[in-house]
Amino acid sequence: MAMAFKMATTGMWVADECKDSFMEMKWKKVHRYIVFKIDEKSKLVTVDKVGAAGEGYSDLTASLPDDDCRYAVFDFDFVTVDNCRKSKIFFIAWAPSASKIRAKMLYATSKDGLRRVLDGVHYEVQATDPSEMGFDIIQDRAK
Repeated sequence: MAMAFKMATTGMWVADECKDSFMEMKWKKVHRYIVFKIDEKSKLVTVDKVGAAGEGYSDLTASLPDDDCRYAVFDFDFVTVDNCRKSKIFFIAWAPSASKIRAKMLYATSKDGLRRVLDGVHYEVQATDPSEMGFDIIQDRAK
């Protein structure tokens, strides 16, 4: 079967493209971020959008819907006070207040399965509102 991992609690599968895109982001630095969505009909977690290496955090936040849940990973590059270049990968669970209760429950119960497939995430952020995942929060968590 062409699926990477089955999530036992929800019966969802994580498509191979999710792990492949994540590995390209992590090792080759091809992508700045990846947005994932759940397709209930096919019972798959799939890649919804991929941000090019030149895109930033504002591009990621703009790509998240106001009324539906998503998962996202963001590769945050920064320079330490010692002038060292570092990179940290953030996992964001986006569940806005305007999304349907069913979607919130499905995304909440499927999150850990996707996290197990995405090996190498440093930090997790859960947000129901853009202020809960502001760039300042990402910067503070990375240091």
